[in-house]
Amino acid sequence: MGASLIYDPAMRSTSAGPDAFLLVFDTGDEIVETLRRFATSSGIQSAHFQGIGGLHHATIAYWNWDTKQYEDIAVDEQVEVMSILGNITRAGDGFKVHAHVVLGRRDGSTIGGHLKQGFVRPTAEVVVTAIPTAISRERDPKTELELIKLPPSS
Repeated sequence: MGASLIYDPAMRSTSAGPDAFLLVFDTGDEIVETLRRFATSSGIQSAHFQGIGGLHHATIAYWNWDTKQYEDIAVDEQVEVMSILGNITRAGDGFKVHAHVVLGRRDGSTIGGHLKQGFVRPTAEVVVTAIPTAISRERDPKTELELIKLPPSS
């Protein structure tokens, strides 16, 4: 990690401090998949992130305890990303991006939830901070969700 620039034509990033990176998204970039690609190409073990920006299409979701299912909510309008935050953890041979967003509408109202997919317009700025330990997820039988499994304490 450190101060190296990770270059991908569809993904602009630069060092933002020790083990931190600033990712700048362009119009049309999809946030969740780009964060997953960044994790793969950067060599990080796990990370957390936060950011702001704008989207023109998103799918957010509400997790229903009773059905143990995510209920999709389509957002097909220009919105401000008031906040996006979450983590990137190991999942099998790859990474899982777990993100939540609060989206601001033109009338000043907001909508929020689990971000499944979000297409940027005009830009988004996300700071990713690496966690030196590989954090993984494991299926929880009670919730049927892939929950974080912490490594044993030493």
